[in-house]
Amino acid sequence: MRLDSLPLGQSAVVVSVEDRPQVGSTDVIARRLRELGFVPGEPVRLAAWGPIGADPLLIQIGFTRFALRRSEAARVVVSPQAESAA
Repeated sequence: MRLDSLPLGQSAVVVSVEDRPQVGSTDVIARRLRELGFVPGEPVRLAAWGPIGADPLLIQIGFTRFALRRSEAARVVVSPQAESAA
């Protein structure tokens, strides 16, 4: 599943960030996502989405929140986590 299709409030774990190679350069967006903490095994949660077209997405990693465009979030492959009954 991709991060941009995760249901609101759902927790997941990052599996990978996909590179989209560009002619003559590396994928700077994928590299930046990894630098921000989107690395395999890291827990993430879709906290909210924007008012117009549900863009941008508010993604939480630990205590940090990031606003990502849907196109950026679509590069992040996640594994949804089962909700625990509290």
